[in-house]
Amino acid sequence: MPLALVALTLSTFGIGTTEFVIMGLLSDVADDLSVSVSGAGYLISGYALGVVIGGPLLVAAGIRLPRKAVLLGLMGIFIAGNLLSALSPGYETLMAGRIVTATCHGSFIGLASVVAADLVESSKKARAVAMVFAGGAIANVVGAPLGTWVGQHFGWRATFWMLVLIGAVGFVGIMILLPAQRGARTAGLRQEIAVFRRPQVIIGLAMTAFSLGALFTSFTYVAPLLTEVTGYASGAIAPLLVLFGAGLVAGNTIGGRLADRALMPTLAVALAALTVILAAFSATAHNKVLAAITLVLMGAAGFATVPGLMTRVISKAEGAPTLAAVVTVSASNVGIAAGAYLGGLTIDAGFGYTSPNWVGALLAAAALALTLLSGALEKKPATPQGTPAPDAPATR
Repeated sequence: MPLALVALTLSTFGIGTTEFVIMGLLSDVADDLSVSVSGAGYLISGYALGVVIGGPLLVAAGIRLPRKAVLLGLMGIFIAGNLLSALSPGYETLMAGRIVTATCHGSFIGLASVVAADLVESSKKARAVAMVFAGGAIANVVGAPLGTWVGQHFGWRATFWMLVLIGAVGFVGIMILLPAQRGARTAGLRQEIAVFRRPQVIIGLAMTAFSLGALFTSFTYVAPLLTEVTGYASGAIAPLLVLFGAGLVAGNTIGGRLADRALMPTLAVALAALTVILAAFSATAHNKVLAAITLVLMGAAGFATVPGLMTRVISKAEGAPTLAAVVTVSASNVGIAAGAYLGGLTIDAGFGYTSPNWVGALLAAAALALTLLSGALEKKPATPQGTPAPDAPATR
């Protein structure tokens, strides 16, 4: 794999850490800025809003610029947003810093996925995309815990200074290692928007929203499930979340390799596995050992879909994939938000902390159904003699 992928992975590691680390620092931020913990929690909502809305708008504005220049610009925004957060004198400035940083989240990951796929031969595209997403997965295992530790021992602003440093290293790495891709075709905004009229692109976006929504419907409420249902002490949650993160990394890596061999079958198997695992979690949650094993498997199955989903959308948006790739990241965030909301409704309705697992299983089943539909729509039509039509698209 090209060294440029390392720079992209480091950058997505910083971006992923920025998203997740605030969860472990809410109390510190609330105490220091004299706001409630729930008020500090809006920093997460503000970030999500920036990802969903800001990313596509930012990429649309720079769609004609060279991809390397756009990636460098996005990392510049990342550095500036975290610098603003580190220097923020109050809550409003910190919120502004979070939103500024969030605008580069989906746009960078989406564009980096397109660039990564272009850097390698066709048989390694999903693995290249997996490397980009590996940064975010590793952020769950290493980045967020490290950032939380730094913030708790040196003040929450120190965490944002750490992110500024990571962003600066990523910026330099991209500047030095990423080739200019002179042969890459840059489509105009009209062509980029036009790909959303392709049914397979829309189905791919829906698959992404349902798939990631399924995983995070359960994961959003996993801490109270593990303490209230499984019986783990609160101190065991952090190590268990590391196990979950390890599952994410393993699933992302394996999913990328398998998707390069057979993309649609890999997605179908991973989504079928996720459906079963989420449904089973309602039962295994009552046993400490089984719950821990299920948590790892859930992360692995959930992120085994990620490289294939992004590769699928990029391939179906051929000719103008940049905006579609960015919207894919936005779709995943919409799915995550919707899944967390639906899971919360079931808990509020009195069905208990295991109920989000059933909601997640239904969402995973819906993603599986869409995957099968997408594959069926792509089947080569038969001629009257029973031979495949020569111009029918191949299943991928």
